[in-house]
Amino acid sequence: MSAALARLRPRRETVGVLATLTLAELAVLAVYLTAMPVAVTEPRYVVYPFVWLNASALAVWRVTPRPASGRRRWLAAGVGVAYFLVLAAVGGVLAASTGSGVTVHWALPPGWGPMVLAHVGPVRVAAAPYRVVGYLALAYLVYATLVDAETSLAGGFVGLFACVSCTLPLLAAVVSSLAGGAVAFGSATALSYDLSTAVFLLAVGLLAWRPDAALLARLR
Repeated sequence: MSAALARLRPRRETVGVLATLTLAELAVLAVYLTAMPVAVTEPRYVVYPFVWLNASALAVWRVTPRPASGRRRWLAAGVGVAYFLVLAAVGGVLAASTGSGVTVHWALPPGWGPMVLAHVGPVRVAAAPYRVVGYLALAYLVYATLVDAETSLAGGFVGLFACVSCTLPLLAAVVSSLAGGAVAFGSATALSYDLSTAVFLLAVGLLAWRPDAALLARLR
């Protein structure tokens, strides 16, 4: 149990990176609020994109898949790409389109914008930076999990638990998209972004920490 808890304790360099990111984000936010005549009535909605971005950066920085064969890596990469596309489609980043042109929304708060709205053939892309980065980070974590999975009975159990972790972001995307999706395409309910952020953080934590693997190690 103590070893598992030790994995939760942040390292000194992790705290330093997080502090640096936070200071930089506060500076960017201060510049935005000074330059734009906006009134922030719900501060948490301004903070949530930074939460997604920071969690994504820390998870990708901390998780490095171990060496594996080229075939295994290519298969894992294919699954990761497919997973990103599913998240993007469910979360409203990708959708069917009948329009044309590209629009960039610069006036949105940092993380929400600059949002690129592009119609590429039959596909509409609504790329809010925090959401795209978050989905890319989750796809990378799925890739790393598959690369690290063992071809053994224990590895099968790890894969089963990892799949539970993989479905959580889909739930977050469904919650967000049903409530209105991207900020430029409808108003969300009061708790939609709260729920999607909480589920996103839980999924990142499970995929990066992989407590299922620690549990199996203790059972051996």
